[in-house]
Amino acid sequence: MVRPHLSTPWKNPHLSTVVRVMIPVFDELLARPGTKIALVGATDDPAKYGSTIFHDLTRKGYEVWPVNPNRKTVGGVQAFPDLASLPGKPDIINVVVPPDVGLEVARQALELGYRTVWLQPGAESPELLAFLQTNDFEYLADACIMVRTRVVSH
Repeated sequence: MVRPHLSTPWKNPHLSTVVRVMIPVFDELLARPGTKIALVGATDDPAKYGSTIFHDLTRKGYEVWPVNPNRKTVGGVQAFPDLASLPGKPDIINVVVPPDVGLEVARQALELGYRTVWLQPGAESPELLAFLQTNDFEYLADACIMVRTRVVSH
């Protein structure tokens, strides 16, 4: 089963037959109380989207688990070096790192049995998208979680 939603179609034979739109799946997760979001690339650097997204989601009441091997905390919240170190299974893995790092994150998610990934704009690549599709992930790409959470009630 093909599970992607792409705002911008990629010229990749693995992604040419988009048959299932994932926005409703992610909207349901975002609307649910207690949704846990692992934010890969979270940081305290205000010039980076990892900081903006972290503060936006926590302000909106989401439980955000910062994932960054170079940080002990983000916004006063304990940071985790990788997905395997998280205190539980995240409902959504939100990726705001370069595509080559995102591919490693996706590989670790697969090993852990986590299959719900949201790629922020700029975090996607044809290789990463092909990996997600080939391994039956539910995912969104080229869509901003901050924008989506404005229209989804939490």
